[in-house]
Amino acid sequence: MLRLTLAVLATWRVTHLLASEDGPADIIVRFRALLGRSILGELMDCFNCLSLWIAAPAALFVTRKPLDWLMTWLALSGAACLLDRLVKDPVAISMRPQPTEREPSEGEMGNVLRIETHGTEEQSVDSGRDLESAARGRSAPD
Repeated sequence: MLRLTLAVLATWRVTHLLASEDGPADIIVRFRALLGRSILGELMDCFNCLSLWIAAPAALFVTRKPLDWLMTWLALSGAACLLDRLVKDPVAISMRPQPTEREPSEGEMGNVLRIETHGTEEQSVDSGRDLESAARGRSAPD
């Protein structure tokens, strides 16, 4: 298990160095520029692609059996890709302030789909009918 963990971390580290970093004294950047738009140059820009090639020799560190090597090779590449996603987009968890019990202001009204009126809309509709009926000289319907 220790060998597998070390191989995963080494695969991620070397792949990240080659695909995403400048390297010491900008040696990786120069190497990438030398490769240009060739197939190897394109490979250097793709973390997932590069991790497959880096994981192949790293799998030999874990096992020498051919079938085990094949599965370990793919597992190392997959684990390196998962690690890269974890590191690339860290999740920041922060506490959101709890809303207070108050009426929303005019600017806040645009952020809600529907405002709860707790029966005031029904009352205002009935009041409006009463006013219309009174204006016409009729009583409001029951």
